[in-house]
Formats: sequence, structure tokens, C-alpha cells
Amino acid sequence: MSVKKGDKAPAFTLFDSDRKERSLSEFLGKKTLLAFYPGAFTGACTNEMCTFRDSLAELEKLNVQIVGISVDSPFANKGFKDANRLTFPLLSDFTRNTSSAYVGLYDGFGGIPGYTAARRAVIILDEKGVITYLWATDSPGTEPDYAEVKKALA
Repeated sequence: MSVKKGDKAPAFTLFDSDRKERSLSEFLGKKTLLAFYPGAFTGACTNEMCTFRDSLAELEKLNVQIVGISVDSPFANKGFKDANRLTFPLLSDFTRNTSSAYVGLYDGFGGIPGYTAARRAVIILDEKGVITYLWATDSPGTEPDYAEVKKALA
């Protein structure tokens, strides 16, 4: 993992689920929760994104925005977003450069040799883009401690 608490978040520009380029700079000015997830439509990823969706009203009161990032294509992210009624951006890191720079990758994800996915992680940025919280796991099926994440955002 390349980033750590206290670092300025590395800049990125990725495509969202509507194939529009989105840059980190446009999310600054509010606290931002970056949720790196290994794969759309997988069990733990669906549960995680839906948990964040269900907490959105509470998080918005804290001036927090959520951004999901995976190595899935914008097309897969669009289907995932629509199927789960997600209202926050899902960004496609199909080059794997952003995931690698931020949190690292799972090689052989899902037992598929050669398939590399984003490591599951939650990173919270302050309004200026400084990392104030970082959680990551080596187990793709492990979800974050949502109470701990909310406490870090408060």
C-alpha cells in the first residue's frame, strides 16, 4: 500500500458509470469517503456499497460524500449502480493505476489466475484531500467496521 494517514491523496481522473471523466479535485471541499471494492456484483461488495447507500442521509449531514472505486468497467459499474440503486459515483479504475497507488491489488482474485482487482479499503479524506483514516484488508470478503468508519467521519 502506497498511501498512509496524513498523506495528501494522489490525484486521479477516472471514468464514472456514465463514462464521464471524474477527478479527485472535484470532490474536494467536503469530506470524501473513498471505498475501494474488488468487484461489482460480488456478495461482500454488494453488501458494502448498499450499507454505504443506506447510511448516505446520515453521512451527508456530516458533509461527507461517498465515491466507490473498482477495476470494473464503467459498463459493469453502471449495471451494479442501477441494480442496487446507488446514488453516489462509482469510478472505473480499469488501468488499475489508482488502486495500485492507493491501496494495492489482489492478484488472482476469485481464484482466477491473472485477474487483478482492487484491494478492499476505505479511505477518508478531509476537505483538502489529506488522508485522515485508512482501513484495508488482505481478505476480499472482509467488510469494514461500519461503526468505526462513522466514528472517523464524525
